Amino acid sequence: MTTEDVHEYINGVCFKTGPPGKVGAETEWLVTDPERPTAPVTIDRLAELLEACGPLPAGSRITFEPGGQIELSSAALPGPARAHEALARDLDHIRKTLADAGLHLVETALDPVRPPVLQLRLPRYAAMERFFANHRHPSGHTMMCSTASLQVCLDTGADDADVRARWELVHRLGPVLVAAFANSAVWRGRPTGWKSTRWAIWAATDSTRTRPVLEPHTNRDPATAWAEYALHANVLAVPEIPGSGGTWTADPGITLADWIAGAGPRPPTPADLEFHLTTLFPPVRPRGWWELRMIDALPLRWWPVPVALAAALTDDPRARAVAEEATERLSRGAVPDAALWLRSARVGPADPDVAACARVCFEAAVEALPRMGAAGLAGLVDAYADRYVRRGLCPADDTLGALVPAPRPADAAGSGTGAAHGPDPVPGLGGGSS
Repeated sequence: MTTEDVHEYINGVCFKTGPPGKVGAETEWLVTDPERPTAPVTIDRLAELLEACGPLPAGSRITFEPGGQIELSSAALPGPARAHEALARDLDHIRKTLADAGLHLVETALDPVRPPVLQLRLPRYAAMERFFANHRHPSGHTMMCSTASLQVCLDTGADDADVRARWELVHRLGPVLVAAFANSAVWRGRPTGWKSTRWAIWAATDSTRTRPVLEPHTNRDPATAWAEYALHANVLAVPEIPGSGGTWTADPGITLADWIAGAGPRPPTPADLEFHLTTLFPPVRPRGWWELRMIDALPLRWWPVPVALAAALTDDPRARAVAEEATERLSRGAVPDAALWLRSARVGPADPDVAACARVCFEAAVEALPRMGAAGLAGLVDAYADRYVRRGLCPADDTLGALVPAPRPADAAGSGTGAAHGPDPVPGLGGGSS
């Protein structure tokens, strides 16, 4: 395999063009047992319950994250209303099944009490844990086992020019989505100093695979930028070749470019490239569609809001024009810088510039959604804006408001900067257990 093969694969697979309009979502949920609030709910128990409840009515796919989080992935469907309807039916089915067994879905994006425990011992996750331990990224263990996100999936664009414009827009929208939906302000029972601690945890974990692909100094051609990002990212593991009887090599200490140049235990294959791309976690990940990964998991009532908002701002022409202008003004150009991402995660919509942009974007989405056949979602987005956005608040403020004030421990100050693109949000945030 050559670097040209990497560019060709990424251009042909990760940046497919076609008429936009399909929407998908992936919701991750931490699960707790109120009878044992500090204990993990095992994947074996969850799998047995979910298998017994039968096929999901709308056909969403169920998988598990390494800490036991349930991930529910919808099909890609025409428009936000269809995507919401399908995923809501399946989520309700799962929620009722778990409730009957005395289990609850946690309505925050970071486990506020339980320590991170790796449950999935598949080679991929064992290698990931080894990688983060070797690189002294304790936040990686917490990221794997104690966080939950909501991912919105959108089409890349109609043609090359549209792809580039949408690529820039979804990156500029990123800090706004981080702030407006921040929902992870508490860890180990105490405030961390961040409205989205989940985003800060990700940002502090191996910048070669978690920083934004599109940064002020990068090439703005999407396929080239993603190929260069992948080539210069650390290789997490060299997998076993199926049927070879070999073993995985975790953390070989090379980048993909190094591997192609001859380093590593064996030459890379196309399957290795596909695997490598799945181990990269930027806020916007191209997979033949845009995967928006910067949004915190939300309370059950509100999870459809970011799906509807992102779809309206990218797929409705009038709303998109408003969002393009507002986000370019916020970013002071085509690309948000690291400081804007950090401000959005730390203070959320309390930042006046972010809050002003968020209000404009929400108003545009509320107006656009009825034109997209999603009037019901327009009402929900408007209700969210009333409760949070127009008041400069986010769900993290609800959690903080419910806490009894207490002195913060020395290890929860979280004001330093670690990775080049992000913070070391709380010293020892990973719990030192990896």
